[in-house]
Amino acid sequence: MRPLLAALAALLLFATSAMADRVVARVSISEQKMYVYHHGTLVHEWPVSTARAGKITPTGDWRPQWLSKNHRSSRYNNAPMPYAIFYSGHYAIHGTDQISRLGRPASAGCVRLDPANASVLFDMVRQEGMEQTRVIVRR
Repeated sequence: MRPLLAALAALLLFATSAMADRVVARVSISEQKMYVYHHGTLVHEWPVSTARAGKITPTGDWRPQWLSKNHRSSRYNNAPMPYAIFYSGHYAIHGTDQISRLGRPASAGCVRLDPANASVLFDMVRQEGMEQTRVIVRR
């Protein structure tokens, strides 16, 4: 009975969060997908790449900390990170030029998206505000 109650509580917490926040980007590491909610309604479902073997994509809930439209990595050989939404230190959701690798783990820890999808999410966050946006990453 306890696992069922815990699952129901987690679902209620997510539903409440999705309704309170204008934009919710929910990342499923196990599915390698992102679900984007706008005002509580699912509006996008996109393939992502999270951390490859030996790396980690942290799980948890965050508000974006800062945005960078044309970011380049200071850690990984100046790699392009277009439409970056930094949510936990150096971890971000961003576009990638490795589109063929989406849908499976491939990153150093960030959440990678097709650049067109990253642009859509970036604009949503900029329009609605970082304080009204939540990033949720789960196994």
